[in-house]
Amino acid sequence: MKELVFGHKNPDTDAIVAAKAFAYLQNQLGADTEAVALGTPNEETKFVLEHFAEKAPRVVTEVSKEVDAVMLVDHNEAQQSVDDIKAVTVTHVVDHHRIANFETAAPLYYYAEPVGCTSTIILKLFKQNNVEVPDKLAGLMLSAIISDTLLFKSPTTTPVDEKAVKELAKIADVDYETYGLEMLKAGTNLGSKSEKELIDSDAKSFKLGGKTVRINQVNTVDLAEVFAREAKLRSAIEEENAEKGYDLFLLMVTNILDSNTRLLVVGEPKDVVEKAFDVKLTDDKVNLPGVVSRKKQVVPPLEKAF
Repeated sequence: MKELVFGHKNPDTDAIVAAKAFAYLQNQLGADTEAVALGTPNEETKFVLEHFAEKAPRVVTEVSKEVDAVMLVDHNEAQQSVDDIKAVTVTHVVDHHRIANFETAAPLYYYAEPVGCTSTIILKLFKQNNVEVPDKLAGLMLSAIISDTLLFKSPTTTPVDEKAVKELAKIADVDYETYGLEMLKAGTNLGSKSEKELIDSDAKSFKLGGKTVRINQVNTVDLAEVFAREAKLRSAIEEENAEKGYDLFLLMVTNILDSNTRLLVVGEPKDVVEKAFDVKLTDDKVNLPGVVSRKKQVVPPLEKAF
């Protein structure tokens, strides 16, 4: 029986690649799966797919009309998944995030590790099952790990991630340092994006303290270029909050060259943000030196503050 494999909404490189990698592995093990996506690839992911001559997966908004069962990668929280997730059976999860708002009626295979990237875990699953990683897929997987770890600059990076990239780079015959920087810079081409596209590009929703908190991260090499559009970004966020019922929206604008983030906060309660990071907001903004990881450096202190 066919199953669909997919990552979270507003997919990043790992969400797209992990779906492709895990679907390939499962098919090699005798399953019938298809990798799909819950959104179109971002600029960085487009660069990766074009570089390795790989097609983007088809985009789906619901799955229950196609299949009875699915496999999740790079997420588990219901609000980050497909809208009709409760109408299907989840048989597998491969993830590296916190576990929240997730439950199943039946037992399942659940692979989770506190590493920098889902594709790192999937490489381990390839080895455990004695399945070789094709060279093209190796290139995609190393791209995902570089993306999630910001070329090993993120505090989420583990030695396992670094080892995985070096191993995959040999298979793919890629100079991962030169390629990785080109790839990350490709994702900072923001001029052609509308304000709505910018605030949605890598956004995830979290249930914290009874509030719906939306956090989006935009990578750049020039903070000033992004904040020149602050008034329009703020308006787009206010519209989104009203339309989607978000209580609090945090826009992380991260400079990938110096690993610093400037935060724009729209909504309430703002005092929780100040408490979480022990800062005072000025005009709803604050600089967070050394903060590059939503998963490790933003969500946990917010959760504690709430």
